[in-house]
Amino acid sequence: MRGRLLAVLFLTAALSGCSLPGRGAACTEMGMDSGVGVLWTPADFGGADAAVVRVCAGERCAQRASGGPDDPFASLSVRLPDDVGDTTVPVRLTVTSAKDGRVVLSDRVSARLTEQHPNGPSCPPTAWTASYRAHPERGLVPAAGTAPR
Repeated sequence: MRGRLLAVLFLTAALSGCSLPGRGAACTEMGMDSGVGVLWTPADFGGADAAVVRVCAGERCAQRASGGPDDPFASLSVRLPDDVGDTTVPVRLTVTSAKDGRVVLSDRVSARLTEQHPNGPSCPPTAWTASYRAHPERGLVPAAGTAPR
């Protein structure tokens, strides 16, 4: 009976993410990078790859074609240093026409980075992130579940 009780307690601790006494927290190995992500609906910016989306966070930038109008979503992420910490970074969005280079959308925000712990609060890594949606009329708007700008 005692053996069964110990087995049940051990199994319960293992399944709940608890560790054995004297051994630190049980951590998974999920990775995550610090950065600013922008999501958009390609149909909002024309036909297949009709625009080029450029996102800058601080001094770092990334860009890509807007995607096909049948794609429900497209995204772009600008990686930040892992030790960026609890800070605010300037984020710039520029969407230009692939056909003639005309600026279709331009916006700037100050993004307050949020601390993320994908493996739990006492497990590495710690990442600092912000998420936005590129809206064709309103520019950069906070993605669902993120703090307003």
